[in-house]
Amino acid sequence: MRIPAIPLISGVLASLLFAGTAGAGTLAPAAASKDPTKSNRIYNSGQLRIKSCDEQPTQPDDLDAARVDLEFLLDCLNTGWGDHLTEANFAFSKPKLVTTTRTNLQTGCGRYPKTAQAVYCPNNQRITFLLNPSILSKQTELLLFATIAHEYGHHVQQLTGIMSSYLNRKYRSKAAKLDATRRIELQAECLSGAFIGSVWMSLGRRKSALNYMIKVSIGNATHGKHANINYWIRRGFAADSPNACNTFTAPASKVT
Repeated sequence: MRIPAIPLISGVLASLLFAGTAGAGTLAPAAASKDPTKSNRIYNSGQLRIKSCDEQPTQPDDLDAARVDLEFLLDCLNTGWGDHLTEANFAFSKPKLVTTTRTNLQTGCGRYPKTAQAVYCPNNQRITFLLNPSILSKQTELLLFATIAHEYGHHVQQLTGIMSSYLNRKYRSKAAKLDATRRIELQAECLSGAFIGSVWMSLGRRKSALNYMIKVSIGNATHGKHANINYWIRRGFAADSPNACNTFTAPASKVT
């Protein structure tokens, strides 16, 4: 997900992009494949069972409160996704979280990208989250939750084999790699939406918070256009399930 001024991009994307469905909606599934991006039991794992998540009190420009909120949200994500993945017979491990106010640091996948709000690195299974004025000024909105849920979506991809398949594949061209990158990023948006949808009733937020979070997202060549970010977040949100998130069998029109 991207928000004004500070784009949110995957650490995987930033460091490695050009280095040497059952569920909601009507997308037609592709033919059976052993490719874990297209045929994966996560797509048939049912709804997330977690229904409650406690956001911590916060206010604009409160760095300490934002850090505490992110720690609580990470615990919630670990509980919800940990139970879900374990029931689907995936080995589960918790990602690490580092919060920072500076960008001159290493992520494990190279230096922190100048345009990133948060990054996930599969090499060390770590989320690095930049708490800068752009997001701190909006921290009462849903953006902290949506951002860490998106990066956690990349961790889910890592644990299910989707990420390694994407990274290790040989692509015929930069265009083919870019298409796969958009599918990875839009899937993370969908997984974020699925988790937020599952715990939505416990948050005490109005639907306008979700609408605002989607409204300020900015599409680009690597994350897909805004309309498709909107589509995949809402698709996951409506389903409360990764069943809705097989972007790798989606038509090109849904991943541009």
